Amino acid sequence: MIAPSMLMRVPLLLLSVALLLIGTVRAEDPLKQSSQLLVVTTPNWDAVGGTLQRYQRPTTRDPWQPVGAPISITVGHTGLAWGLGIVPTPPHAAADPVKHEGDGRSPAGIFELGTAFGTADKPLPGLKLPYLPLTPTIECVDDSTSIYYNSLVDRAKVAPDWHSSEKMRDEMPYYQWGLVILHNSSNVTAQAGSCIFLHIWGHPGQGTVGCTSMARPDLEDVMPWIDPRLHPLLVQMPAAEYKRLHKAWRLP
Repeated sequence: MIAPSMLMRVPLLLLSVALLLIGTVRAEDPLKQSSQLLVVTTPNWDAVGGTLQRYQRPTTRDPWQPVGAPISITVGHTGLAWGLGIVPTPPHAAADPVKHEGDGRSPAGIFELGTAFGTADKPLPGLKLPYLPLTPTIECVDDSTSIYYNSLVDRAKVAPDWHSSEKMRDEMPYYQWGLVILHNSSNVTAQAGSCIFLHIWGHPGQGTVGCTSMARPDLEDVMPWIDPRLHPLLVQMPAAEYKRLHKAWRLP
């Protein structure tokens, strides 16, 4: 006979098992719901330059097909590091870097995409993502002690509790157009990295403070192509890690 106290624990046990299974499925097939990908690869963890290749498929049961030519990009000025995306950080070598605030590295992993933004009042023609016009009071908070850490906020509409932030409209020409990469966005972890975007680069080879950047014409081509209805994802990592995880994560 099962003790009454044990009976009370059964639903919690079943819930824990269910959550574990859900997490396992998501980790094993993270692209299952997606029909659009941005795949960024770099030569190694410390490389600044790399390429972005777009992929799309008619349905989630079809094979991935490349879209357009590869696009030259830059990542953080110190390279890449494992970040917090839609799947847990995979087992990796102890020497592999892990993303933290202020390290100058862009996050590696698989990430959902958030809102687009820009200095113009109106979005790019054909843009399907939500659009945030950058007014002078829009800031991205990188102070991990703030309740707004890793968020775009309007200083004029909240009570500021932060000591450090990016004043978005001042970051020209980089943020003339851009979009949010949802790194460290679920159960936000202090000091794990913040304010990660796709945006315009200053010039080829110029690293960022943790974002992924490209030439303005390329970004103006990529942004309207992204369709939220197709569950677009950013896959970003060094080429060797991409090759290692290719089969397990069913990458293109």
